Amino acid sequence: MLKASGELVKKLKKQKRENDFLLFLDNQKIINDAIAQGAKPIMALATDESLFPNINCEKYLTTQSVIQNLADVKTPRGVVVMLEYTQDIVLCPKNHFLVLDGLQDPGNAGTLIRSALAAGMQCVFMLDCVKPTNAKLVRSSAGAIFNIPIYAMSRDDFVEFALKNNLQLAKTDMQGQNIFKFKPTAPLGVVVGNEGNGVSEQISSICKISLTIPMHKGIESLNAAVSGSIVMFEITSK
Repeated sequence: MLKASGELVKKLKKQKRENDFLLFLDNQKIINDAIAQGAKPIMALATDESLFPNINCEKYLTTQSVIQNLADVKTPRGVVVMLEYTQDIVLCPKNHFLVLDGLQDPGNAGTLIRSALAAGMQCVFMLDCVKPTNAKLVRSSAGAIFNIPIYAMSRDDFVEFALKNNLQLAKTDMQGQNIFKFKPTAPLGVVVGNEGNGVSEQISSICKISLTIPMHKGIESLNAAVSGSIVMFEITSK
């Protein structure tokens, strides 16, 4: 069994910082989900031979400190697998879908992707967001990121795509229609904005529908992941 050299570890850390298409996973179920959906295992590192998953790739023994640096969790299980993530080819949605506009919190983004899959959304557009291969995002999605098409792109590219394909978009807004009384008449894109700034002006300009979640006095807004999930389930239930 090969031992990971200092040079190899340094190279891996650099790739992790710079390569948006590499995943560093330590959860066996999520690793299996990723491979099942086409992610290619490149390398596995572990503190003991017994911890290596049964996959075909290069395998190296290393220290727990190296595993901690690569796994992005406080208490990794002594193994991390590097996989190559391939983004889905962008297709025009024929059913309801989710649009994440500038979300930077990987926990919120992952939770929303998980909710999108559970609600039956067709795909997720990520516009200038945290990268989909962020380890916390992958964990928060509970592997859902590998079971629903994810399209990461710029706002400019999405606006061009949305106008070309006449996509119908709905954002949440305090002055919008009551989501519980709204009935979509065509495939609808649910837009969830940045945690602090909401939906950007650029994306708001192409949203023809505004929706609101009625709330009791004293609460002005909900967490992005909570509000987005409520809207998605309401939309798909109708």
